[in-house]
Amino acid sequence: MHDDRELTEARLRRVLEQRIRPAVYPASVPLEVAAWVSPGEPVPPAEGLRAAHTPVAVGERWGAPWDTTWFRVRGEVPPEWAGKTVEAVLDLGFDEGQPGFQCEALVYTPDGTPVKGLNPRNQWVRVGTRVQGGEPVEWHLEAASNPYLDLGSFLPTRLGDRHTARAEPQYRLARMDLAVFDPQVWELVQDLEVLDELMHELPLDSERRSRVRRAVGRSLDALDPQDVNSTASAARQELADVLASPSHASAHRISAVGHAHIDSAWLWPLRETVRKVARTAANMTALLEDAPEFVFAMSQAQQFAWIKEHRPEIYAKVKDAVRGGRLVPTGGMWVESDTNMPGSEAMARQFVHGKRFFLDEFGVESDEVWLPDSFGFAAGLPQIIAAAGAKRLLTQKISWSRTNSFPHHTFWWEGIDGTRIFTHFPPIDTYNCSMVGSELAHAARTFKEQGAASGSLAPTGWGDGGGGTTREMVAKAARTHDLEGSPTVTWETPEAFFTRAQDEYPDPAVWVGELYLELHRGTFTSQAQTKQGNRRSEHLLREAELWAATAAVRTGFAYPYTQLDRIWKTVLLHQFHDILPGSSIAWVHREARHTYAEVARELEGVIGAALEALAPSGGTELLANSAPHSRGGVAAGALGAPVADGADVTSEPDAEGGFVLDNGLLRVRVDARGLVVSLYDREAGREALAPEAAGNLLQIHPDLPNEWDAWDVDAFYRNVVTDLDDVREVRLEHTGADSATLRVVRSFGRSRAVQSLTLARGQRRIDLETEVDWHETEKFLKVAFPLDIHAERYAAETQFGHLYRPTHTNTSWEAAKFEACAHRFVHLEEPGWGAAVVNDSTYGHEVTRTVRAGAERGTTTTVRLSLLRAPRFPDPETDQGTHRFRYSLVPGARLADAVREGHRINLPERRVTGAVDAPGSVPLVGVDAEQVVVTAVKLADDASGDVIVRFHEAHGGRTTATVTAGFSVADVTAVDLLERPLDAPAHMTAEGDSVRLALRPFQIVTLRFARSDRA
Repeated sequence: MHDDRELTEARLRRVLEQRIRPAVYPASVPLEVAAWVSPGEPVPPAEGLRAAHTPVAVGERWGAPWDTTWFRVRGEVPPEWAGKTVEAVLDLGFDEGQPGFQCEALVYTPDGTPVKGLNPRNQWVRVGTRVQGGEPVEWHLEAASNPYLDLGSFLPTRLGDRHTARAEPQYRLARMDLAVFDPQVWELVQDLEVLDELMHELPLDSERRSRVRRAVGRSLDALDPQDVNSTASAARQELADVLASPSHASAHRISAVGHAHIDSAWLWPLRETVRKVARTAANMTALLEDAPEFVFAMSQAQQFAWIKEHRPEIYAKVKDAVRGGRLVPTGGMWVESDTNMPGSEAMARQFVHGKRFFLDEFGVESDEVWLPDSFGFAAGLPQIIAAAGAKRLLTQKISWSRTNSFPHHTFWWEGIDGTRIFTHFPPIDTYNCSMVGSELAHAARTFKEQGAASGSLAPTGWGDGGGGTTREMVAKAARTHDLEGSPTVTWETPEAFFTRAQDEYPDPAVWVGELYLELHRGTFTSQAQTKQGNRRSEHLLREAELWAATAAVRTGFAYPYTQLDRIWKTVLLHQFHDILPGSSIAWVHREARHTYAEVARELEGVIGAALEALAPSGGTELLANSAPHSRGGVAAGALGAPVADGADVTSEPDAEGGFVLDNGLLRVRVDARGLVVSLYDREAGREALAPEAAGNLLQIHPDLPNEWDAWDVDAFYRNVVTDLDDVREVRLEHTGADSATLRVVRSFGRSRAVQSLTLARGQRRIDLETEVDWHETEKFLKVAFPLDIHAERYAAETQFGHLYRPTHTNTSWEAAKFEACAHRFVHLEEPGWGAAVVNDSTYGHEVTRTVRAGAERGTTTTVRLSLLRAPRFPDPETDQGTHRFRYSLVPGARLADAVREGHRINLPERRVTGAVDAPGSVPLVGVDAEQVVVTAVKLADDASGDVIVRFHEAHGGRTTATVTAGFSVADVTAVDLLERPLDAPAHMTAEGDSVRLALRPFQIVTLRFARSDRA
């Protein structure tokens, strides 16, 4: 038999595109269109509906960047269409290849009822299935002319902010028609697409492929290209047998979950996400009504909250669908946050606020954490997930790694404390699955647990405002539910998938430690002010809760429950995985800077009011210590008179034009270039810096990654480096018995750096502050500390503890981690001596090692903090302007010192005036073990007045600690993150106002103290 494969496949492509698809709408009439452009920002629907519209025609241009145009379309069903299915086809000028990245619209009835969203893959609005001739139709379209930012070229663009975007219209109205919809032709399209896609995934010489090809040929023979609508049913009949042929028993099983991944901000501002979510939810609730087998999962409590606030009619439908069990709130987080950079408490509160919203609004608690797109996962996350009452994790982004292929799709993920979370990483390799045959075949072919497990999950639908799951995807899933040659597809909830997967594969492989994404490493540094705003907000929230709770218990101060709840949600929103990482447009980060300033203003007000209540009249200067360790003789969480300790600080010029600072613990020599060339630990009798090396050295690199500018730094950036050792000024700015400060000024490129180096009385650290007036582009600024330490690994702080990373690159896995994330400290040590670098606002860093040549030999281990980048996409002005960074080098540091100093630099001293025996002079809660770090002291969220204290073992070892309340206790209970009772930890005993308990390495414990004065 002759081979007609290519002939049949080419025939199918032409007939499908040129004859069958156009016949889906065999008759149409134009609608009357009028428009009104909203001035400035979007207006409430009622205003857009009643505005005076001006007639416009198809073909006219519309939509300046970020504008909103209200279109009104009117028409009448022709009498000859009576009894037929009729839809409106509304094409705003869509590019079907870019769903979610261009114009979109929400359709309303004249009375303001939302109907559905319009987007490139969803351009229709149903009039009815058996319409009446002469029936009038009218809709209003709230159309957002969001600009398309080219992700293919990564070229700089001014479209990312309304203030800089041009005013010319971007789109052209393409079609505004009423049309007859032919269901049989539409079904034929789905039949042929599924079979065509199936054929291309089957072996050329397979029997199944040949049978499908011949059935397609017979179908095309049965179809009259001149009369598709009359012959579509006959053409479908020729395909019935091959579509009915069942799958093999061993076929890979795909659990399809309706999904619309929506970035809470990215290439659009927050206000536009509010509307994207509403459009998508309107589409999905409508599709749930039309497709009884369909299930849709929606994450991010913030997005539900937006619908509730801004589109209550849509929210009512959402709640109905949730009650029906087919719209599934999943994930249990406030947003799909970055998980590398949020601090311990912030990561916990993502779950607290997300889960509580789902419980309060829907009575639903998700066991699954849904984070398909976050840029890697911190090693402390598993026990946070468990402490929030969740058990499972879904992610997908790890498939983007460029160096190593992750070895599992279903596995146990073990965190720093030994907690394991059942984790699935869909082999379909996309969180925007569209049910095409190539995606399904890829999932089956690449599934790494083949033979041990049989199923995987497919998040199905267009994201980012692309409208979610489409009726075409539902149709394809129905045809591949049990189809020979294809994986089987069934709509399922995440819970159903995970339950079956875990039952089927109860003992999967284990991955220990962070899930590092070998890509997007620049997100630890881009948009420094956004990162600083996050770090400062986290610590201000800690202070506000601590002092407000202390004042409430001691003085009756009104604890600001509502205000703190609102501020927490604002901070959590800005930890979204394209805001905190610095990968959003200029508009997003401009607003973020304003928001963080307002958050700081509010929290400073709370802190100030609480401290005023705690330190009433008196003339003594008091130190308010909000850190979890004593400071200046003042206990953690208390107010007291500070005590000065240590030898006087001396400062003197040296013979070579530099200076020597000494406080009896450290001797620091700064040369004429303003670089630290010696940092001598007097107690240990050893030098901290490597021979012939200089610390606090600013270094700059070219930084043009191959793509993903704000996201990526590629390893080749290190090939070229310039040491910024030219100096304009080195002088002694301040000297005194308590401290001495040197000022160093440098200029480079179009930028300027002013550095302050301070040595203080009694402190085993040198404090460094760098102010950079930054006007470089496509450059990477780092600060280096070459240490004389032989260490094969170093500790980097993460949530509720730290993890170890190697300093060497023995394997490709280690080499790929050339830029990593740390919170407040990195710590290195060799037996008997170590050093720490602590910071108040940076995350990106690297640690490398070299072996010195010569007679002395030795190892130089260099810590470099990443300070600034200057990518030009998507924000061409990224980080331009003035920045301030604070960091300290702590020689002779134990791990305990690194933990303490990391908190110190992020929780600076506050000085107030009051009485020595002020109500705040005794901590509200005290802990007697250095290894135990308190991360939160607050009043219970239920406004009962109970005191909540959360703490963890911070050194990675076992310890026993006593937690003592500074108030009369009626009862104490161990609780989860949502402050619900748990079984008491092993070896926990309560006596009076104290609790004694043993902690495992990195264990998190939350205790709830009921106050006897509230009984």
